[in-house]
Parts: sequence; structure tokens; C-alpha cells
Amino acid sequence: MSESNILVNDARVMSKGQVTIPKNIREALGVTTGDRVTFIVENGTVKVMNSAIYAMKKFQKQMKGEAEKAGFTSEEDIADWITNTRREENAE
Repeated sequence: MSESNILVNDARVMSKGQVTIPKNIREALGVTTGDRVTFIVENGTVKVMNSAIYAMKKFQKQMKGEAEKAGFTSEEDIADWITNTRREENAE
């Protein structure tokens, strides 16, 4: 991450352990009222991520290599599969 992409801000921990995420950090994370955030603690450092993005990255990591195992090696393979699947569904 380049220095221009780094945001630093602080917040006070309240009596129940609650912290208000500063506005510029919420905007950078793409979170608004009602959204969820994920806390990742690693070697004494905490990362805060938009939970939806965290879940997608985790899913992508789990699925890595599965397309090749299924025989999809290009976007054209996927487009052909979609076309053929639609034709089969419409034929039913």
C-alpha cells in the first residue's frame, strides 16, 4: 500500500468496549449504518474490513483453482457453459 493510500485515525474506547469508526475510515471501508465489519487480529495488529468484502475474499481463496478442475480455462469456456445451460433449461 502506498503512503497516499494510508488512512490513520483514532477513536476512544467507551465503557462497554464500543468505538465509533471515524467517518473517513467508514467511507474508505464502504460501510454505512447497519453494515457489519470484521476484525482480524494478527501479531498485535488489528485490521478492520467490510464484512461483505472479507467474506468474498475468503470465498475466492477457497474457490481458487476450482474453475480449472471443472475444465474452465477461459472466459469463452464459461460463456459457452452458460449458453448451453440456458438452452438445456429452455428445452425442458
